[in-house]
Amino acid sequence: MNTPHLTAALDLANRSVPVLPLRAGKVPFGNCPACRGNACGGRPNMKNPGPCHCPRPCHAWAAATINPAVLTGSTWSTAWKQAAAVAYHPGGIGLTVVDLDHADAVTWARQTLPATRTVPTTRGEHWIYQGAMPSANAVRDGVDIKSTMVYARWLGPGTGTMTALPDTVRALIGKKPSPVRPVPAPMPAGGGECRHRTPVFLERGIAMAEQRIAEAAGGVHATVYRTFLAVLSAHGRCGCLTDAHAERLFAAAQAKGESARHCSDAWANARAALGM
Repeated sequence: MNTPHLTAALDLANRSVPVLPLRAGKVPFGNCPACRGNACGGRPNMKNPGPCHCPRPCHAWAAATINPAVLTGSTWSTAWKQAAAVAYHPGGIGLTVVDLDHADAVTWARQTLPATRTVPTTRGEHWIYQGAMPSANAVRDGVDIKSTMVYARWLGPGTGTMTALPDTVRALIGKKPSPVRPVPAPMPAGGGECRHRTPVFLERGIAMAEQRIAEAAGGVHATVYRTFLAVLSAHGRCGCLTDAHAERLFAAAQAKGESARHCSDAWANARAALGM
């Protein structure tokens, strides 16, 4: 028996809109066990886009599908019964959502951006433009860009005529600062090489951190923060961590439903707690 969310998802899929179920808190259901530990051949991220090759839907936005057999299949049968909302992949259908999170952001948009189709949200509005672009969070106060490699909640078709993605929206995304700013520390006594530079030692630490996040059954926010704190405490002061390591940790957190903004905040808070 179809639930209201599944019925809505099937209707969207029939219109070629790739969809997925969301649980409470606007986060996707957890990855399938076959994908833990990178066993599927690669979770999608900015350097490895696209769905993995495991036999099940997973990986948040990359799980979005228009295949009714997948949507109604056994893999998601429980998910739809527990689903709190339906999400879709805007970039997958050539759209960009400007997510305005509060009244001041809506006022800014009305004064700055070309009119387009709008959808009311709990606290603000989604402005939807025709055209895809890279996604980014917090491009200004209360404004996120949702397009490629992210999902957005389906809140209805909205009102107004959709217009082409303007340059004013594209220009909102600038070069992001590096998520890692290692603080150099003195070399160990005796002038030897820092033990963290041993590739096996560092790789084991990052792999364990990814696994800890992937296996979080609840309290994902807290688990991500504690894991970031542990990694930075062990490796953050000796110059061992690179952007690639941070991207792996961020990807693991986002695969559990964390947003890029939450990842950045957790990373910054962990650094601040350590005085870095």
